Amino acid sequence: MPSEPSFVALGEDDFLREARAIVDAAQARGTALRILGSLGIYAHSMHVPECISVYHRVGRISEGTPLFTDLDLMGYASQGRSISRVFDNLGFRPDDVINGFFGDRRLVYYDGKNRFHVDVFLDKLEFSHNVLFGKKPGNGRLELDSPTISLTDMVLEKLQIHQIGRKDLVDLIVLFLGHDVKPSPDGDQEAIDAGHVANLLADDWGFWYESMQNLTKSRQLLGNFVAEGKIPADFAGRIENRIGELEAALRAAPKGRRWEKRAKVGTAKPWFREVEEIVR
Repeated sequence: MPSEPSFVALGEDDFLREARAIVDAAQARGTALRILGSLGIYAHSMHVPECISVYHRVGRISEGTPLFTDLDLMGYASQGRSISRVFDNLGFRPDDVINGFFGDRRLVYYDGKNRFHVDVFLDKLEFSHNVLFGKKPGNGRLELDSPTISLTDMVLEKLQIHQIGRKDLVDLIVLFLGHDVKPSPDGDQEAIDAGHVANLLADDWGFWYESMQNLTKSRQLLGNFVAEGKIPADFAGRIENRIGELEAALRAAPKGRRWEKRAKVGTAKPWFREVEEIVR
């Protein structure tokens, strides 16, 4: 495998338009697809100019490189056939090997002009820890927002990563810069639901511990950016406060028996799943 990721052969706004076109085409068929990952964060932060400025100032992979390497979407496995028809109608080529072996949980398609590829995850993200979206169209977490997954699920998507890298920490920093952390957003799609995250992890010590570690790492990287003059102190203060609010919620939520039992074992045994990436 190459040591460096290949990047999307499109400008950021053009790439977002392509992603939205896929989501819209699926919606026209009654099929749920939502944007995950960095492009989802970018889409959800466009109304906050300082978020986009931080992305451009620090970069995700490194300074001066494009922001995006591919497009990640989430869908429901029960709509797998309809998802395939959406991409076929849009002129995408399926990866027959990956789709044949893993089609109940993941699908891969290639843009007809070879500008990018698309990973479609089904029902859940299943990496270091699970992030569940439900199985029933109309009654799952994909219905909370559009064209992206919810901000809360974006946070969980990043917090679950065991060996978290720079780009995912940058994504967390941008998320906290642009969005409030609230105990209960009450339908506010621009707020991170700390109550949901805390309650979800209160019965999963491994995911809880991973999240606390990754929040600490995001704060450390933020400190580096401030010291290097790449993020101003007032931005950093806002981010620090919101990280702290989520950490406080994670600590305060009453823990379940399963959490308590696993906490006694701690890091003496692995608390995460080893992830083997599919080689394309």
